[in-house]
Amino acid sequence: MDKFTGWNRWLSEHMFFIVLSALFMGFLWSPGPNAKFNTILVILFSYMTFMTALGTSMGDFIRILNKPQMPLWSLFLIHIVAPAIAWAVGWIFYPDNFAMRLGFLITASIPVGVTSIMWTSIINGDVALGTLVVTLDTFIVPVWLPAFFKLIVGQAVHIDFWHMALQLLIMVTGPSLIGMLIHDITRGKLTGFAKSVGGLTAKFAMFGVIFINAAVVGPDIHWDISLLKMLFAVLLLAICGFALGYFGSKIYRKPDPATTGAMIYHVGMRNISFGSVIAVTYFAPDVAIPVTLGILFQQPLAATIGYYWSRIDTPRR
Repeated sequence: MDKFTGWNRWLSEHMFFIVLSALFMGFLWSPGPNAKFNTILVILFSYMTFMTALGTSMGDFIRILNKPQMPLWSLFLIHIVAPAIAWAVGWIFYPDNFAMRLGFLITASIPVGVTSIMWTSIINGDVALGTLVVTLDTFIVPVWLPAFFKLIVGQAVHIDFWHMALQLLIMVTGPSLIGMLIHDITRGKLTGFAKSVGGLTAKFAMFGVIFINAAVVGPDIHWDISLLKMLFAVLLLAICGFALGYFGSKIYRKPDPATTGAMIYHVGMRNISFGSVIAVTYFAPDVAIPVTLGILFQQPLAATIGYYWSRIDTPRR
């Protein structure tokens, strides 16, 4: 167990290189246009979420429910402030290209990335807060997103609410509740397992998720000199998202480092795969470009933040 704990800690400290390796290997692999990975991704996400929740008590989750202003403030930042910033970035870089601006808007409007829970756990952030925000977002997005796009671009986006809700229930809500219940039933006796073998294998699952996503979107990216401007704009937008989470936490007087860490990730990270599907399905092909490119920066930035955050004296949870 000590060896597994040490390996898990080593991976946590070197996640930046793990993420880059997964992206690079994914881009090199060409699975073909008919390859389907939905089931594999759901299983990997579910396992990651379960192992993360195994070190969290139900009491922590209830504590967040008793303070609804925290997740509600996060959702306001995610679905109101972040899209406004994205539209501004798009307007600065592409004032004459509505499709590109719409792509940036979609990037900031899509659901919170499930991997934000894993990253929150890695930096010892408030996993209960992150899990609750992702869960609430599951039910808000299918109603909010179509109305939002209808208002902005006059085009209704019809989302299969029940399919999406069921999928995220399987990936997030269910595994989280089961993990927290087991934590309480065993009185935290499995926390050591979650930080050793469980944590190590969960990071392998994260590697698989990033690898598959990179392999799927890789063929849609055309690597040429004209891409540099787009890459810079997408990078700026990604940085703004994480920064919004950090500064958004400052609304609380002397925010707990664990709260700040959780907000950095769940405000800054998005479900890029979902966004790519929305862009390709309902809009012109150009709209999907900035959405797809988000995968290049989101996970590496998350790993970079985790690397430097680990140097901060954050209380262990």
